[in-house]
Amino acid sequence: MKIGLAGINVGTFAVPEFGRLATLAEELGYDSLWTAEHIVLHDLPPGNVRPGTMPFLDSSAVLGYLAAHTRTLKLATGVLLLPQHHPLLLAKQLASVDVLSGGRLIVGIGVGGVEQEAVAMGAPMQERGSRADDYLRAMIAMWTMEHPSYSGRHISFDGINAYPRPVQKPYPPFVVGGRAPGALRRTVRFAAGWYGYAMTLDQTRGILAGLDAARKAVQRPAELGDIEITIAPAEPITPETIAAYEAIGVSRLLVRPDRDHSLDEAEATIRAYAPARA
Repeated sequence: MKIGLAGINVGTFAVPEFGRLATLAEELGYDSLWTAEHIVLHDLPPGNVRPGTMPFLDSSAVLGYLAAHTRTLKLATGVLLLPQHHPLLLAKQLASVDVLSGGRLIVGIGVGGVEQEAVAMGAPMQERGSRADDYLRAMIAMWTMEHPSYSGRHISFDGINAYPRPVQKPYPPFVVGGRAPGALRRTVRFAAGWYGYAMTLDQTRGILAGLDAARKAVQRPAELGDIEITIAPAEPITPETIAAYEAIGVSRLLVRPDRDHSLDEAEATIRAYAPARA
């Protein structure tokens, strides 16, 4: 079982000093660091909705920064809200991170679930799925075609090019987040893996069953291989938790340090859940 860290760009972690914790995580045997994303949020949120004052460092910026503090850790977006990005700009940003990290990028993508955010970003909720599929294909075209071109509902281009290309060939692995049937079909069609945040063991079993059903409805390219499952579990990560998730086919668990804790408290959490101690 691989063990990583989730939400490493959020809350009190959204500071340059997190670089030393990334270095520590690598020394302690963690395999990956995962960001989260909201571009904008409610200014005056109702109830328990997360406010716009919660710091979220931009994923591309923070992963490029952490690439300089690490040598072996995978650097992952968990997850980018793909419909809210221009796919050509995002392809450039992610290729840059892959180059700067020496080919360590994992591209986690989702479609988002905050309507105010989607509207403000010009990505209507009813177009989330079609935009995500269009943008994925456009990014793949930019990364893999000698003379990139693409024609889709939401993005079309021809006669352009962009370098550098990603270090990883044919392109960095995609991981899809999202529990809706469309997200599971997108996983089968495009992705190396699936990512779930704050999941229970029973919820994870349900997702695995959903992926099995999606495989019967959507053809999976043979070159993608098996679907790697990454879970940031709701339960504490213990040897028993690891064994239970491993038994159902999960490949990676992510520790979720409390985003409201101090860096010293986060360091204590990172040390406590280090893979060598699990």
